[in-house]
Amino acid sequence: MTKITVSPEQQLKELKRGCFEIVPEEDFLKKLQKSFAEQKPLKIKLGADPSRPDIHLGHTVILNKLKLLQDFGHEIHFLIGDYTAQIGDPTGKNKTRPILTPEEVVENGKTYQEQIGKILDLSKTKIVFNGDWLGKFSGIDMIKLMSKATVGMMIEREDFHKRYTNQEPIFLHEFTYPLLQGYDSVHLKTDLELGGTDQTFNLMMGRHLQKIHEQAPQCIMTMPLLEGLDGVNKMSKSLDNYISLTDTPTNMFGKMMSISDELMKKYYLLLSRRPTAEIEKIIAGLTDGSVHPMIAKKDIAEEITGYYHGAAAGKDERDKFEARFTKKLIPDDIQIVAKPAGDINLLDLLVELTFIKSKGEGRRLLQQNAVKVNFETHTTDSVTLNNGEELIVKVGKLRIFKLITA
Repeated sequence: MTKITVSPEQQLKELKRGCFEIVPEEDFLKKLQKSFAEQKPLKIKLGADPSRPDIHLGHTVILNKLKLLQDFGHEIHFLIGDYTAQIGDPTGKNKTRPILTPEEVVENGKTYQEQIGKILDLSKTKIVFNGDWLGKFSGIDMIKLMSKATVGMMIEREDFHKRYTNQEPIFLHEFTYPLLQGYDSVHLKTDLELGGTDQTFNLMMGRHLQKIHEQAPQCIMTMPLLEGLDGVNKMSKSLDNYISLTDTPTNMFGKMMSISDELMKKYYLLLSRRPTAEIEKIIAGLTDGSVHPMIAKKDIAEEITGYYHGAAAGKDERDKFEARFTKKLIPDDIQIVAKPAGDINLLDLLVELTFIKSKGEGRRLLQQNAVKVNFETHTTDSVTLNNGEELIVKVGKLRIFKLITA
């Protein structure tokens, strides 16, 4: 058994990064403290219905938390809902999902196992199928389970409530989905269940049923939904705004480079596996301008590509991207300017190079977004040059030079 060496308080701090909510947080800390004192791992559950064959980066927001919990020494149960997938979870949908065939479920389930192995240590992961116990339910068993919740409780769920209010059909079999997902927690005696914010009702049903079965109710951890490449809608295959774990290294890196500077902060928060203190420093730097967005974006693109294709592939894609970028945008006879590392007054430098006649002209160009540093709009009158760094400074369409450390 893996020894739990990280303190409960530090575990909670790392797990809370980017987390939407832990319910109830006080109880979860107590579970962590008891686990640490007794050196007994918590049972952690994540359920996934294999409704589609590919896992994308949006899914890894939760899988990364699962990996962190696994690294802390806890017992991971990755539950493939082969039984519940044949019902279809209506979460986030305004209509009933189509029911999958058993063959589709089996094929998608195999793909899931292969892909989660890119994140979790499969030798330490218990992969379970809820068909192993739900498939044994008799009609009476199902009726007994349905007697544990009321129609009023079900209508409280946001998507059911909207459909009921809009007089859209809700079929009786849809009510069984949260009940069956909740019963999975009873069967596994789960201590913590993870899910997206759209899964809160289903996760809370697990707590409800565990109390009825006289088990210690699980805590729940919900994670925000990750916006896709359009920066607006949640990452989704149907919207074609996703980055798949099966994308080629080149496509993965390129898609990462296409995200907006603002969304990049959220990608750091939810997708990076670096320590919290390091992430907080990067995000603070992006906010106050001390970290250049282009450099930060290439860093996170290399990091993410490296997770799923190997560190060498991540670096290789960065090198290729920079080579293409440089070849396309930088002339062969570019002027080279060497300055000591540190903060440089950009307006003074532009006057010195006769790129502008005065600082007043320079400020107007800054306000007009006509000054670029590494081909990103630059709006302040100073620039930071780090040791060994090269910056491409462009003023208007024709004036360009390379700034290097002396």
